[in-house]
Amino acid sequence: MTTHSSDLDSSSQNMMDSQSSFALPPLILTTGEPAGIGMDIVLQLAVAGELSKLDFPVVVLADEEALKQRFEQVYGKQIQSLEAPLWQRITQASEVINASDNSPQFLNDKILQAKSAGVAADISPKFYLIHVSCDSPVIAGQLNVDNAAMVITQLQIAHELAQSKAASAIVTGPLQKSVLIDAGITLEDGSMFTGHTEFFMQKSGCDNVVMMLANNAMKVALVTIHMPLKEVAEAITPENVRQTVQILLDDLQQKFGLADPKVLVCGLNPHAGEDGHLGTEEIEVINPVLKQFQDKGVNISSAMPADTLFTQRHLKHCDAVIAMYHDQGLPVLKSHGFGDTVNLTLGLPYIRTSVDHGTALDLAGNKSLASAETAKADGGQASSSSLWQALKMANDMAKSTLALS
Repeated sequence: MTTHSSDLDSSSQNMMDSQSSFALPPLILTTGEPAGIGMDIVLQLAVAGELSKLDFPVVVLADEEALKQRFEQVYGKQIQSLEAPLWQRITQASEVINASDNSPQFLNDKILQAKSAGVAADISPKFYLIHVSCDSPVIAGQLNVDNAAMVITQLQIAHELAQSKAASAIVTGPLQKSVLIDAGITLEDGSMFTGHTEFFMQKSGCDNVVMMLANNAMKVALVTIHMPLKEVAEAITPENVRQTVQILLDDLQQKFGLADPKVLVCGLNPHAGEDGHLGTEEIEVINPVLKQFQDKGVNISSAMPADTLFTQRHLKHCDAVIAMYHDQGLPVLKSHGFGDTVNLTLGLPYIRTSVDHGTALDLAGNKSLASAETAKADGGQASSSSLWQALKMANDMAKSTLALS
């Protein structure tokens, strides 16, 4: 991927130094499905001291009793036995939801109040906690529809705090869609709950967002997401292509600090249509839209054959790739870093990153989750690597946004 010589890092650091008299708005981290590995991987990062490496404090949304139980199950000791606290509770869900106005200083004020009320000045917790109560006891690996409301409450709180700028970014842990659907959870428009992306899009009042996955090798944004392959061609419309390009460009500039991003675009058909012999979508739909951007000076390619585009020769000179459908771009990306991939929602009024794995119910509460090393030795399925990458990316994007504000 190309890099751009700029003063972004230094300017963001200067901005952060100038605000040293008060805390930066924290990153909000949802733990997701309480029966899954969300709490486990948060604890893994906290115990390893990774969270303290971030520029922004971390506020975790979880049930405190369930968090204590998960720690004791995984680490085999009482939380009270630790020399320093892993976390400090700063408030609970009802106080956030019922607040008439969550100002930009809401969380920072809560952190300062908690510090003055309890923890010694020379002892800092690894993270701060907003207690979100479960309706039923949590058993690792066992789904319970009674706790579906708690998962949605996490998302509601995260949205409200990010929307009010009390939080710098949202990082989401894995949730279990089947539980939320079985519980009858619906979105703002009354439709069935289908995922984080749709939830935050509707809550934010956005008409369109873009799903992008990223790792150290590449960034891949998608024009279409979860639909049968036979429906993809019909969904490749001029408006869908245009919106995807525009949202990607806006966020690369505003949230990644790339002044002049270079974007490569996959065609839909083999060989990008072979001049219309293998399909006409490139000629009739995709390239006319791309030319409009090219005419404005945007550094974006015309539709390219995917098997040509996804080579090191081309990737090393671009900042992001647009793929037409899910399995066109994501297998290549994940082959370059399956456990280190981050899911992002572009086009929201705030930053949102996420792990790129599921709830791993069979691994929740397992002692192999006590450290990243033991998790990797157990096959790498339950490592906190994706969460750590999601946190780091949210941290870096928040720094870029701060520098550009």
